[in-house]
Parts: sequence; C-alpha cells; structure tokens
Amino acid sequence: MDHFGGLDVSVKETSICIVDGTGRIVREVKVGSEPEALLKVLGNPAYRFKRIGLEAGPLSQWLFSALAEAGLPVVCVETRHMRAVLKAQINKTDRNDARGIAQMMRVGLYRPVHVKTLRSQKLRMLLTHRKLLQSKAIAIDNDLRGTLRNFGLKVGMVGTVKFEARIRELVEDLPDLVVLIEPLLIVRRTLREQVVILHRRLLAIVRDDEVCRRLMTIPGVGPVVSLTYRATVDVPARFRKSKSVGAVFGLTCSRYQSGEVDWSGKISRCGDEMMRVMLYEAQSMMHSKKWCWLKAWAMQIARRRGMKKAIVALARRLAVIMHRMWVDGTEFRWTREKAAAAA
Repeated sequence: MDHFGGLDVSVKETSICIVDGTGRIVREVKVGSEPEALLKVLGNPAYRFKRIGLEAGPLSQWLFSALAEAGLPVVCVETRHMRAVLKAQINKTDRNDARGIAQMMRVGLYRPVHVKTLRSQKLRMLLTHRKLLQSKAIAIDNDLRGTLRNFGLKVGMVGTVKFEARIRELVEDLPDLVVLIEPLLIVRRTLREQVVILHRRLLAIVRDDEVCRRLMTIPGVGPVVSLTYRATVDVPARFRKSKSVGAVFGLTCSRYQSGEVDWSGKISRCGDEMMRVMLYEAQSMMHSKKWCWLKAWAMQIARRRGMKKAIVALARRLAVIMHRMWVDGTEFRWTREKAAAAA
C-alpha cells in the first residue's frame, strides 16, 4: 500500500505524520529539523512513499535537497495555498498541521513550488546581500542629512563620492558633533567599499554567463536585472508558456468573479518582489534616446492609459520576452520586421 507523509518544519523540531492510502495514520513523531533525523524515520523500507510534503520556508530548500538526494518523492508546497487548507482546522498545532499536510498529499490537494538549484541560491544570496548593504548605506546618508539639519547644517545636492567631504566641511568647527558623526562616516565608508566588492563579483559572474549577456541586449536590462532574472527563473523549462512568467512574478491583474460580480483589480504582487522591482527599473528604456518597437509599444499604452500602467505592462512583457530569448537562445530584435522574420 502507498504511503504519504506530511512534515511541519520549525527551526528546532519537525512534526512528521505518515498515513496510508485510506487516510489512516500509520505513525506520528517529532524529530529534530535535520536531514539525518528525518531520514531515520522516512527512510524506513516498510513505507512505500508516493508523496512527502513540506511547506516552503527558511529550511525547506535545505531539507528538500537532502530528502530528494535520498530518493524520496518530496514535494515543496506553496505557503499561501497550504495555509488556506489548514486554517479549516479548529485547533492549530504542529501535530495537526503535519496531519493536514499528509492528507493533502494523499488527495493531491496541493500546489508545488519550484525549489531553486544550489547555484541560483548562491546568486540570490549575492544579490540580497548587495541590496542590503546598499540600503544600509543610504539609510546612514539620510540620517546624517536629517540630524545635521536640526543644527542648521544643510548638506544639499552632493554625490556619493563627495558626501563624506561635505559632512566634514559642515562640522569642522563643531568638535562635539565631529565625535558623534565620525562613527557613522566610518561605517558608511566600510559599507560602500563592501558594496563595490560585491558589485564587482556580480559583474564578473555576468561577464562569464552566456544567458545574462544575451538578456542584456534588451534596452534597459543591465547586469543586475539580468542576473536577478537568471537566479529567479532558475530553470526556464518549468514554464510551459512564456506568458506564464508574468503571472508568477505577480504582474497580472487579480480577478474576482462570483454570480453577477466580475471585476479585475490591480496586479496581484504575489510573486518575487525583488524581481518585480528589477523589472520596474528596466523601464528606463522609455527615457533613452534609442528607439525600438518595445519602447514604441509602451509609449502607446502610456498615451492611452497613463505612464504607471505602461510601466507595469512593460515590466510584464519584459519578463515574457526575456524567457523566450532564454529558451530560444536568441538576442533582442530591435524592429518588428526582424522579430517577424525570425518567427
């Protein structure tokens, strides 16, 4: 008889529930959230697992990879979908959640999530750390501007390079302020230096990646956007149609239909936020002097519907085009005639 497993993972412990094909609970146990502890239970030859489910979370990629390497049919389930199913329970406990996940696996009531490859996880870490250091450096700049303004010292319009010199110039006659500001300037300088190091690492990776170089032939798509797309999509074959990419990134309109009510709302924003922001930033092509069919298409939407909707539409279409270019191994075509000829 087939068996189905449910794992409710927390940082320290994981609740395991195993049921058979009829839904009868075969075993329930709580073990440490470590691959070795899980495999001691799930690797029992007495169980013939058809599916083992665990919720997407901080430890899911690590545990998923270990269980999959052991040959177990593990499935990573979308968080919101699982929460919607489990909230029907009156009492929420780790034990009940593991039971609910096991039953979801048995009846097939789940939505799987793609677990990224190890390389994409590392690229994502690089992008995340770079963005974090940038945001902290900007926060220090803003804090210095705001606190100095309380004493009538206005930094004004100054670039990143000359910012520290401008601060020192303002407080050179105020030794009590110099003592307070110096630690922030040291931290700011260190953050900026580390951002440069990470950015150079990013550029080196993009330079050696054929897919990123191809995506950068699109106007408005630079190294950061192309690498973010590369790490987020990971495996392009997981999308049967290129049009599905826009929906996965939360760039399609949400819809509510019930009886006589049928309306479309704003974009769902249910996908990867970092990728969505990168695609928004790629709309810089609309401000460039170089013309292409994609810019003309976006400008037509801007004239009819406004610039905000044009930017969202352009971001969605960029996601689709980038996926198609990746799959076909082609570069961006600047005119519709070339695109039609290639098709």
